[in-house]
Amino acid sequence: MSSSYSASTSSPDLPRPKHRRTPTGFSPKEIKNIEASIPSESRQVWQKFGVKEFGGKDEFQQEFIRHVETTLARSIYNCDDLAAYQAASQAIRDRLIIAWNKTQQKHTTKDQKRVYYLSLEFLMGRAMDNAMLNAGIKDITKAGVADLGFKIEDLLEQEPDAALGNGGLGRLAACFIDSIASTNYPGWGYGLRYQYGIFKQRIVDGYQVESPDYWLTFSNPWEIPRYEIQIDVMFYGYTRKYTNDDGKVVHVWEGGEQVQAVAYDVPVPGYGTETTNNLRLWASKPTREFDFEKFNAGDYESSVRESQKAETISAVLYPNDNFYSGKELRLKQQYFWVAASLNDIIRRFKKTHRPWKEFPDQVAIQLNDTHPTLAVVELQRILVDMEGVEWDDAWKIVTNTFGYTNHTVLPEALEKWPVPLFQNLLPRHMEIIYDINLFFLQQVEKLFPKERELLARVSIIEESSPQQVRMAYLAIIGSHKVNGVAELHSELIKTTIFKDFVTIYGPDKFMNVTNGITPRRWLHQANPKLSDLIASKVGSYDFLKDLNLLKKIEPFAHDPKFQDEWVAIKKFNKARLAAHIKQYNGFDINIDALFDVQVKRIHEYKRQQMNIFGVIHRYLSIKAMTEKEKKEVTPRVCIFGGKSAPGYYMAKTIIKLINAVSEVVNADADVGDLLKVVFIADYNVSKAEIIIPASDISQHISTAGTEASGTSNMKFVLNGGLILGTVDGANIEITREVGENNIFLFGHLAESVEDLRHKHRFSKVPLDPNLEKVFEAIESGTFGDPNIYNSLVSSVTGSDYYLVSDDFQSYLDAQKLVDQDFKNKDTWVSRSITAVANMGFFSSDRAIDEYAESIWNVEPIAVE
Repeated sequence: MSSSYSASTSSPDLPRPKHRRTPTGFSPKEIKNIEASIPSESRQVWQKFGVKEFGGKDEFQQEFIRHVETTLARSIYNCDDLAAYQAASQAIRDRLIIAWNKTQQKHTTKDQKRVYYLSLEFLMGRAMDNAMLNAGIKDITKAGVADLGFKIEDLLEQEPDAALGNGGLGRLAACFIDSIASTNYPGWGYGLRYQYGIFKQRIVDGYQVESPDYWLTFSNPWEIPRYEIQIDVMFYGYTRKYTNDDGKVVHVWEGGEQVQAVAYDVPVPGYGTETTNNLRLWASKPTREFDFEKFNAGDYESSVRESQKAETISAVLYPNDNFYSGKELRLKQQYFWVAASLNDIIRRFKKTHRPWKEFPDQVAIQLNDTHPTLAVVELQRILVDMEGVEWDDAWKIVTNTFGYTNHTVLPEALEKWPVPLFQNLLPRHMEIIYDINLFFLQQVEKLFPKERELLARVSIIEESSPQQVRMAYLAIIGSHKVNGVAELHSELIKTTIFKDFVTIYGPDKFMNVTNGITPRRWLHQANPKLSDLIASKVGSYDFLKDLNLLKKIEPFAHDPKFQDEWVAIKKFNKARLAAHIKQYNGFDINIDALFDVQVKRIHEYKRQQMNIFGVIHRYLSIKAMTEKEKKEVTPRVCIFGGKSAPGYYMAKTIIKLINAVSEVVNADADVGDLLKVVFIADYNVSKAEIIIPASDISQHISTAGTEASGTSNMKFVLNGGLILGTVDGANIEITREVGENNIFLFGHLAESVEDLRHKHRFSKVPLDPNLEKVFEAIESGTFGDPNIYNSLVSSVTGSDYYLVSDDFQSYLDAQKLVDQDFKNKDTWVSRSITAVANMGFFSSDRAIDEYAESIWNVEPIAVE
C-alpha cells in the first residue's frame, strides 16, 4: 500500500519527489529522504494535529469517552464494566503506541544492534494493570474511571489472562521482555498467537478435566493486527539440485504446501522509561480462504479444508504429541514461527544494505530452550540457498548470531524429532542438518581421532529406530554461547548431559545466567501494600528499577512498628486469598493459620506427591493426638495449584489424590481448623498474584539436580514468604543471598542422587516407616478407591526414581522446624523482612544486563 503527497509550494515549476509510504519500516537513509520529500505545509499540519500522550485525568477521560462512543459504539446508558475495561484499555494502548512509535523511530535512527528473543511461550498475564504501572498512569486511570462511576478493580477483572504460555518457561520470557524494555535495550520478542491456550482446568470428582481456553472471546485491545505483513511459509515438497552458469551447485525447495503468517504486535512498555518494545506474534492463515470450484460443486467441507488446516497451526498451545499427527503439528508450529520471524528479522537487516558478514553485528537471536532451534537451520538455508553465501561463511554468520538457553538437566526432556517426520515435512532442512552434522563430526574426528564412541554420542542424528534429530545438540553446535539458568544447573549440564560438548568446545562456550523476575509485576502489582511500605523506608520506588535498594529495609527487621505493618499486610493478603477460596472452593479457612503453598506445573520431579504424602502424615498424626496435644499443633492450610499435561497419567493421579485428601480432611470435625487442604483450579498468572503474597511458606521440593532454576521461589520470597526446599535450582543462590537461617532446606544433595537410584535398581531399599503408614492409609480406602493410586504408590515402593522415600524423613523434620518457628511471631517476621531485603540479585533486569554484556553484545538506547 502506498500513497503520495502532491507538491504544494510557492514554486510549482520545481518538481518535488513523491513521498511513498510502506508498511515495513525504514532505514535511516530512507527516513532522511522521506523527510526531504514531505512538503513543509504538510509537516506543519501533521505536527499541529499529531496525537499526544494523555497527561492528566481530564485527558484520560476524554479518550475514554471517545472510545466508548466511537470505537465501541456505545453510550453513557449502556457502558458496563466490560465496555469500560475495553475503553480504558484502548485509551492506554493509544498512549503506549505513541511511545512505541517513538521507540521504533529511535532504534531505526540509531541503527544499533538489536536482540530478538524467540520463545514459543510468553505467559504475559493481564496487560492493563501492568501497562498502567509501567507507564506511571495508574492513579490517573483509577481516578478517571471513578469519576465515571467505575472501580478500577472491577475493570481489571474483565481482562482474561493472555493464554500464550504454559508455565515457568513462558513466564520467564514475559519477565525478560519487560526487562529488555525497562533497561532500554533495543529488542523484540517473537512468538505464536495461539487462539486457544493449553486448556482451562476444571476439577470434576477430584479429577482434572480439560476444556478449551478461548481467551480471544472479545477482541484483544492490546494487540495491533498487521494484516499488511503476510509471510509465506512452506511445508512438504521436495528439493531439486542443479548447477548454475557459474558452476555452483544450487538447491531449490519447491512443490510444497504454503500457509501465510500474519503479524500481530503487542506493545511492551518499560518501567520508568519511554522505551516501548514490541512482541510480535504470528497467526497462521491459508493462502486462499476456500476452494471456489469445490464450493460450486457442492463439496462444502472440502472447500474450506485448506483454510482449517492452515489455521490449526496457531490454534492451540502445544498440541498433544502422543500421536504422529500431534507430533507433526507441533513441528509445524515451530517451523512456521521461526520461518516467519527470521524472514521479518532479515527483511529489517536488508534495508540497511549492509553485507551479510555484518549480520551478527546487527542481530542477536536468543533461543529460549530448544523449540526455536530450527531457526539455526532456516538461517543457514536462507543464506546458502537464497542469498548465495558460501557454506562456511554462512555457518560463521549463523553461529555468531545465536545464543541458546537450556532449561533442563533431564535427558528425557531434551527435544527430539523422528527423521522420517522431519524429511517429509521439511526435506531441505533435513539435508542441511545432515550436512551440519557431517562437517561437525569431521571436526570432532580431527580433534579426537581415536574416539569413535564420542562421534556417536555427540551426533545430531541419534542412531535409534527410527533415527531421531537431537535438537539440543543442534542448538549447541549452532550457537556461540550456551547458558544454564542457575549456578547448579549450569554446572550440571557441563558435567552430565553436555559434558562431551565441553570436551570439544572447552568451557568458555558454556556459562550461567541465573534467572530473575520483574519486581514491577511480582511485587508492586501483585502486592501494592508491601511495595508502598518498602518505599516508605527506601525513600522512593526506585527499588523497582534497582532491586538492590531493598537492602535498606534490613535495619527495620526488628523494629516493632515496622513488623506490625508487615504482619498487617500479610494478613490482608491472606484474607484476600481466603475470600477467593471461599468463592471458588466453597469453604472457610483460618487466616491465622500457617499458609503452606505449592503452586506450579504438576510433575513427578517437582514432587507434589511427596507434599500430599506429608499432608496425609500430618492428618494421621493429628487424628492420633489427645485434645491436649492438639492445642500445641500449629494450624496449617496446605494450598496446591497447577496443571498436568493432558496425557500425563501419573500427574493427573496426584491431582486426584490431593482433591480426595482435601475432601476427607476438610470434613473431619476431629481436625477442624488445625489442617485444611485446598486445590486451586486453573492456576494462572492472575491467580498467582493473589496466592503468592499470601504465603507464609512455599514448597520448592524437586529431587536435587532436576529443577533447572525455578522462578516461583523468587516470587514467594520477594513477597515475604519463606522457602521449604531442596538444595536444587535457584534455591541454592537464594540461600546464599538471604542466609541459611532464613530458609528451610532438606533432602539429599545432587551428587548423591545417582548412587541412590543405583541402589534402588539393584538392591531392596526399605521404605521410610512414616511413608509406609501413609501408604497403608491410602490402601485401606481412607481416601476412596485405593486402586486409583496403585501406580502412584508403586512408583515409590518400586524404583522410587524421584527419591520420595529417601527424602521423606528429612522433609518431615524440616516441616517440624517450620511449625516450631512459626509460633515465634517476632522471629518469623524478622526473618521474612531480612529475606526480602536480600532479594536484590533476583531481578530480571540484572539477568538481562548479563545477557546483553556476555552473550548479545548490545547497548541500551535511551528514548526521550
